[in-house]
Amino acid sequence: MLSYAVQRLIQAIIAIFGVLTIVFVVMHLSGDPTLLLVPQDASAEMIAELRRQLGFDRPISVQYLDYLAGLFRLDFGLSVVQRVPALDIVLSRLPYTIQLAAGALCIAIGVGIPAGIVMATRRGTAIERFLTAVVVTGQSVPTFLSGILLIFVFGVTLRWLPTSGSAEWSAMIMPSVALGALSMSTFARMTRISIVDELSKDYVRAGRARGLSQRQVVLRHVLRNAAIPVITIAALEIGNLLAGAVIVETVFAWPGIGQLAIQSIQSRDFLVVQVIVLLISFVYVMTSVLADFVYVAVDPRIRLAR
Repeated sequence: MLSYAVQRLIQAIIAIFGVLTIVFVVMHLSGDPTLLLVPQDASAEMIAELRRQLGFDRPISVQYLDYLAGLFRLDFGLSVVQRVPALDIVLSRLPYTIQLAAGALCIAIGVGIPAGIVMATRRGTAIERFLTAVVVTGQSVPTFLSGILLIFVFGVTLRWLPTSGSAEWSAMIMPSVALGALSMSTFARMTRISIVDELSKDYVRAGRARGLSQRQVVLRHVLRNAAIPVITIAALEIGNLLAGAVIVETVFAWPGIGQLAIQSIQSRDFLVVQVIVLLISFVYVMTSVLADFVYVAVDPRIRLAR
C-alpha cells in the first residue's frame, strides 16, 4: 500500500509539472504583456524598461527555471497587472468557485445517480424514456447556452432569480444548475450502465431465488458492486467542474477563478494563469489518487499493488 501511494504521488508530481510546462510555453508564445501595460504613445525605451523590470527580457528557459525555483519556496511571483502576489489573487477568488462547484456537484450526484438507478430498474417504461430524454438534453446543450437560457427564463422573463453577481445566495442557483447539468447526465448514464451490467450477473438471480425483492437486491448488493465506475466518474467530474467554471462564471459574472482565468489570459497575466492551472491540475490528480483508495473501501476484493 505504501509503495503504491509513493508511486502515485511521484506520477502526480510529474503530471502537474508537465501541465505547467505546457502552459508556461504557450502563454509566453502568445505575446508580450508589456505592450498591454504601457500607453499607446509609449516610446521604445519605456517599453524596454518595463520589460526589464518585469523580467520578460530574459530567455524563456531562465524565466521557467526561476518560476520552478519559486514553486519550491511557495513563491508564485507577482501579478504582472496588479503587482500583488499571484497566489493571493487566486485565493481571494477561490471560495466563490468552491461554492459554485459544490452546488453543481450536489445537483449532479443528487439528481444523476437516482435518475440512473430508476433508468436501470425501470427499463422500457415511460419514466425511463422521459429520464433518457433529460439526460440526452443535458449532454447535448452547451454550458454557455444553458446558462443563457436560464438567465432568459428565470432571470429576465420570470424575474425569480438574479441574473449575475454573488450578492445574494439565490444568485448561485442558476450557475450551479448550468454547471452541474453535464455532470448530472454523466452520473445518470454511468450509473445506469453499471447497474444494468450488475443486474445480469448470477448473484442477482441467486438473490431473487432466495425471495429477495428487486428493491432489496438493488439496495443491498447491486449498488455497492456498481459503485466503482461511478467513483471514477466522480473523481474526474470534480476537476471538470473547476475547469467548466471558466465558462459559467463568465456568463453569470460570478467572481471565481474561472472569470479570473479569462481576465488573466486576456491581459497575459502569466503568473496568475499558471497558479490557476496548478490548482486545477492538483485537484484533478489528487482526486484521481483518492479514488484509487476509495475503491478498496467500497470493494474489498480490490487490492492496491505495485
